[in-house]
Amino acid sequence: MRKDFERAHVVAHGTVAVLTLNHPETLNAASVGMVGGLTEALRHVSDPQSGFRALVITGEGRGFCSGANLADADPSAVDARDTGNALETAYHPLLRRLRDLNMPIVTAVNGAAAGIGMSIALMGDIIIATRSAYFLQAFARIGLVPDGGSTWLLPRLIGLARARELSLLAEKLPAQTALEWGLINRVCDDATLIDDALALARRLADGPTATLAMIRQLYRDSPNNSYEVQIDLERQMQQRAGRTEDFVEGVTAFLQKRPAKFRGH
Repeated sequence: MRKDFERAHVVAHGTVAVLTLNHPETLNAASVGMVGGLTEALRHVSDPQSGFRALVITGEGRGFCSGANLADADPSAVDARDTGNALETAYHPLLRRLRDLNMPIVTAVNGAAAGIGMSIALMGDIIIATRSAYFLQAFARIGLVPDGGSTWLLPRLIGLARARELSLLAEKLPAQTALEWGLINRVCDDATLIDDALALARRLADGPTATLAMIRQLYRDSPNNSYEVQIDLERQMQQRAGRTEDFVEGVTAFLQKRPAKFRGH
């Protein structure tokens, strides 16, 4: 079953939602309209009534997302030069919604993931890319600085030296190199991308998704926490996890030597 939004659509695969950026003529360049559509799509996916327990994000056609849609901007207009306004009003709320989503995210990167598209791709908990895919910090090519949280994410994922190089030189990073650097999790053949991503997402969807959401938060908060703060946060989350029905089911299934049937609460 498919539900359409502006420049995006969601297809249900059981308890897995596949959210597709849908403007293939521009390699899915992210316009303000598309960002609005993606935000609405995420509201739909996260609604408990939808029944989704994991999310796959990918792009229609030959690219994941080629960056911000420059057709939205007229650099000669004074108002258009306040490029930070679009970030705060459109892009940042989308990225925060992805960060805080109540389910695990698999990003399936096909073709280019450039600029803000690279930032969206890196919001995945597990990132899988085709062999032909590449990542690009394209901002310097048009006289802008990296955004979309990339200056926070990249040093933590691949180190300061590599992050700085990617942003200053604005060179393509092939998927295989991204894998070797630890930026992404897996590389696959172009023809199997969606099947491979769905297999991972179904595995996550069958898990204790309330607990998986807590794991997401622990790793999200870890870079900014001291050791003492982090182990106390683990204590708090473990206390919450121990009160879930899935914990009871998990222990019971282990003792009965059978697969657990998690329900996500």
